[in-house]
Amino acid sequence: MILRAARAGDAGGIVAIWNPVIEKTAITFTTDLKTEAGIAADIVGRNGAFLVAERDGKVIGFATYGAFRGGPGYAWTREHSIMLAPGVRGLGLGRSLMQALCDHATGQGVHSLWAGISGENPAAVPFHAALGFVEVARLPEVGFKFGRWMDLILMQKML
Repeated sequence: MILRAARAGDAGGIVAIWNPVIEKTAITFTTDLKTEAGIAADIVGRNGAFLVAERDGKVIGFATYGAFRGGPGYAWTREHSIMLAPGVRGLGLGRSLMQALCDHATGQGVHSLWAGISGENPAAVPFHAALGFVEVARLPEVGFKFGRWMDLILMQKML
């Protein structure tokens, strides 16, 4: 397995991992599917803050971070996303991707990294806690998907 900076050509593999999660789970509250063009633009626009895990030439996971909120006062705070292909979950790949992403963020002067976790993704809480993230808030019923309200758990890691 190789961890590396994403390239625009990885967009198809990333979309293949991300869109089923959007369509079939409440791990993310969005219902807007990702496009290859949109992901390719994100990869270019994030200046290396988009990593992929590759095995046998195929993208099997990714991690990225972007703006937490708009405005210059939030310039040193970022929110991340991480997704793995179904067949590679639970093997330590997520931990490796997140460590590499935190290292990148630290190198860019990021002060605080955030995780916004669906209340319907309880495994993500201990995963993030093991990486040094601390739960700072639970926002009841702020997400809506599949005809129901869902909680959002916010976790933070000071870099």
